[in-house]
Amino acid sequence: MIRIVFAALLAGLAMGGSGAALAQGGSPEGENGRFTFQRVEDGYLRLDTRTGQVSTCSRKTVGWACHPVPDERIALEGEIARLQSDNGALKKELLARGSTLPGSIKKDPPAVKLPEVELKLPSDSDLDRVFTFMEKVWRRLAEKMGTIQRDYFGKT
Repeated sequence: MIRIVFAALLAGLAMGGSGAALAQGGSPEGENGRFTFQRVEDGYLRLDTRTGQVSTCSRKTVGWACHPVPDERIALEGEIARLQSDNGALKKELLARGSTLPGSIKKDPPAVKLPEVELKLPSDSDLDRVFTFMEKVWRRLAEKMGTIQRDYFGKT
């Protein structure tokens, strides 16, 4: 239905009759004023009042064609996100250097401190006992391997 109304509107504009008044900002009947048109150099600029999408409409060899105008909203939202990230990093840097934040900017609440844990290391005598034990284990293992090797290869 939108295509039919739009085609009728463009046909009226092409004839130069009552379409001229419509092209100056009027709205098509039956669409509750969804589209507004503005004359531009190469045709018409169409604004969809429901979605905010802007399109350029121009005459082609087959008829009229409308193409959406690139929307810079995505680029602007990306730039806003980048600036917010940079702003947060700068605030942290100022606080790390002991500076105060300007005006109404409040710093983040302090982090919760965990209780300090004291690490108790073994004494030298404890280490000596462990090394003595490991040395005994190693010697017994070496003796067993020698015994197995003699039994297997028949060496005496």
